[in-house]
Amino acid sequence: MRILLSEGSGLTSRQTAGLLAASGHRVGVLSSDRTALTRWTRAVSAWHRVPPFGPDPLAWLDAALAVAARHGYEMLLPTQEQAAVMSWAVDRGAWPAGLATAVPAFASLARVQDKLSAARTLDAFGVPRPRWAAIRDPGDAADWDAYPAFVKTPIGTASAGVRRVRCRGELAAALRAGPYAEALRGGGLLLEQEIDGPLAMVQAVFDRGRLVAFHANKRAAEGAGGGACHKESVLLPGVRDRIAQLGRGLGWHGALSADVIADARGRHVVIDVNPRLVEPVNAWRSGTDLVGALVDAARGRPPADRPSGRGGVRTHQLLLSILGVAERTGSRRAVWREVVRASRHSGLYRGSAEELTPIRRDVRAAVPVVVALALASLRPSLGGRMADKGTGAYSITPQGWNRLVRDEA
Repeated sequence: MRILLSEGSGLTSRQTAGLLAASGHRVGVLSSDRTALTRWTRAVSAWHRVPPFGPDPLAWLDAALAVAARHGYEMLLPTQEQAAVMSWAVDRGAWPAGLATAVPAFASLARVQDKLSAARTLDAFGVPRPRWAAIRDPGDAADWDAYPAFVKTPIGTASAGVRRVRCRGELAAALRAGPYAEALRGGGLLLEQEIDGPLAMVQAVFDRGRLVAFHANKRAAEGAGGGACHKESVLLPGVRDRIAQLGRGLGWHGALSADVIADARGRHVVIDVNPRLVEPVNAWRSGTDLVGALVDAARGRPPADRPSGRGGVRTHQLLLSILGVAERTGSRRAVWREVVRASRHSGLYRGSAEELTPIRRDVRAAVPVVVALALASLRPSLGGRMADKGTGAYSITPQGWNRLVRDEA
């Protein structure tokens, strides 16, 4: 099939493109970023420039649908936050009849898209989560006593719009800071107790409320921007049941992902929900084809249930490791030590497979790694900027989200 991805920036887009191409599909990508990560892989056969998504999702949608029609794409898959406007378009009957996709109803997506709505939704379905409070003015935080805690803007991608506070004074200062003060004026913030424990990422694909694929992996090491540069697949049957319950209750169609943390009692609590696919290669290597399940759901073919994958499958992303070491240490020597460990397959790289840049089969995939290494060697702080640039290309802004919500109402 000719499949178009909604965004060419980001780790998920790069991984999804590789898996689709390996399955025999012809892959194109959309992006406003000329240096998007998917430019550097043979898995992508065409790149199409579109307006930036975040500030004006509707302008992006018009451009995306025009590209799909002009170039004969049969499917448009959301690999980032474009799922929001795609869902909006399907609900309003503004989606072309001949273009397949897999997105939930907009009313369902809106229940988890912003962090305040997601907190209420998880509570409604009995999904465990940390203690939280909605803050609409500074006085609402006066009685909060669960520190450390995180202040979160309702709309934010990855670590954007998240600030850790350790006491009342830091909380008060956070509420006066730019994006947090703006969010207060716009409707409120989420205040959430910090849970100290190992982080796991769970990914699911649903076919109209029926769970057809599920995977979980733990973050074995943290890379740039808090992302997982090393992962290990794990089996979490209790979490699977909770996510299945959530998707069934929402009548979810398409991909749904979440971050969970095991608390001191061993209970897994959900700290974040994403209405989209997230980095599917660890799942594929463990035996669960999330991307294949998503394609089947988009084609309207009832997907067969994918079996749960094996636990203990280790994968890594060298690009994220390099950027993370540069961001954390500011040391050129530490960056090069990381590269040596990867080349020798030692430490966390022992028995681990590369997710993002399988250079032996795709020489162009080495370009982002070489650029990151050059930037980190020249000035380590430049590595963090490279990571931030990728996220900014596909993040919806509060203004963009509010426009969709207003138009839907």
